[in-house]
Amino acid sequence: MTFRTFALAATLTAFAAMPALAADFSLSSPDLKDGGRLAEAQVSNTFGCDGGNVSPALSWQNAPAGTRSFVVTAYDPDAPTGSGFWHWVMFNIPAYVEGIDAGITPDSGAPKGAVQSRADAGFASYLGACPPAGQTHRYVFSVTALSVEKLELDETASGALIGFITNANALARASITVTYGR
Repeated sequence: MTFRTFALAATLTAFAAMPALAADFSLSSPDLKDGGRLAEAQVSNTFGCDGGNVSPALSWQNAPAGTRSFVVTAYDPDAPTGSGFWHWVMFNIPAYVEGIDAGITPDSGAPKGAVQSRADAGFASYLGACPPAGQTHRYVFSVTALSVEKLELDETASGALIGFITNANALARASITVTYGR
């Protein structure tokens, strides 16, 4: 067996040993339409915007086998920060949960055991969209199925740290991308 044949066989074996991503894992929302415009209800009511600042309802289907928890995020990759902006991060959502209601606040509505991070907003809750005047940004709402029951983090964890640990334990991810401009 040549080295090239051995390397190819090793690579194929490694891919076969990886957990299969759930091709049918999907995210839906009565409040968000993939490729559509974010509704005023989900726009911030601070930083010069006057939306409702209401987190959207989300539901997910067909989580992959072995899912032990979920992470929900809202991320703006176009924010003028050099690293985007985490608008919402909720983790340690139990595996039996298949969705969340609209209007989750720091004090109510989150699934039992779930943790909302301060992320980039500075407070542990959803912060709606509010791009700089004259700009349109993308907002990516995602749910990630994890192979672990808990992320050993608290509400002070940054979106980037949660994202790093989430990606290290991800089984599958489903997203809805919307835009908003002003």
